[in-house]
Amino acid sequence: MRAPVPIYKDHDESYFADSCQPLVEAVERGEVRLEALVHGHYPGRKLPPAELPGIKTVGFWDTHGPQTWGLPWHRNEGVEVTFLESGRNGFGVDDSAYTLQPDALTVTRPWQRHRVGNPTVSAGKLHWLIVDVGVRRPNQHWRWPEWIMLSRPDREELAAILRQTDRPVWRASGEVRHCFRAIGAAVESDRHGSNLSTLAIRINELLLLLLNLFRKQRPSLDEALTSTTRTVELFLDDIRMHPEHLAIEWTIPEMASSCGLSVTQFIQVVKRLVNRTPLQFLNDRRLELAEKLLRDSAMASISEIAQSCGFSTSQYFASVFARKHRCSPTEFRTKHNGVSIARGCGADKTARG
Repeated sequence: MRAPVPIYKDHDESYFADSCQPLVEAVERGEVRLEALVHGHYPGRKLPPAELPGIKTVGFWDTHGPQTWGLPWHRNEGVEVTFLESGRNGFGVDDSAYTLQPDALTVTRPWQRHRVGNPTVSAGKLHWLIVDVGVRRPNQHWRWPEWIMLSRPDREELAAILRQTDRPVWRASGEVRHCFRAIGAAVESDRHGSNLSTLAIRINELLLLLLNLFRKQRPSLDEALTSTTRTVELFLDDIRMHPEHLAIEWTIPEMASSCGLSVTQFIQVVKRLVNRTPLQFLNDRRLELAEKLLRDSAMASISEIAQSCGFSTSQYFASVFARKHRCSPTEFRTKHNGVSIARGCGADKTARG
């Protein structure tokens, strides 16, 4: 039985880390060859529990024809590096889309949403490595696993580059290509931990090669990408863009903790960014979703809509809704199905304040 997929954020009901379920199903259908060593829920052969801690998954897939599946938008529990050895693949990260060519190298951080396929995966061989560095947000300090042998200055420099640039796509050097192939061969031939020393050495080599690659290309770094403001912006974007976040029964301490901030810091940053308190911002987004559901979901009850939008009770939802629209949710649904909210709850009413 596969391990359960963990929740990505600290809150018990936030979004899930990548389950790779489309890949699992493709392997079961015999459409793709998968070789991977893993800790946790990822598909592949299990690493010994105490060995190579921090490695979530390392390995490759090999497909020989166009696929009917792709990996949908997701986030990982660590920094992910992938290398496309052959073929072409669609790749999306945040608001950008790419077509990866052979020798493409991608880097995604734990807070970056990304997908593989456009929408499906093409024939080709894709290698990957996901290392948990103990962070989920940009402002948190990276903690490399103890078996990473890079010197402290090199570890700090690599972390700084990966934190202070959002660039997701690079071109691999010949040395990086050779190293990924060697890692893939070690994963494929490993039996019950027989190649762990080789993998540890090769992964350390890969990290050093990546550092040298970045040094040569000299990417521009932006310290603002690691700021508390950036972290809160990403959190508010999650609230704004993904309705499943609204159903969470957030408290201010939980919201602040998710961003790694004190309650006072969090409130101050939110107020500066959106000129609202966190709960005001949250309720604004919940009401926006409720308005949409009242217009579009004729069969859903008021209680179901209240629950799906994160209101603790239908009575509280009705009270908050009435303060904004000066009518009940039922009246709004009756009068506004297919009608612009801007016209108000009744034809004889004029919007105020």
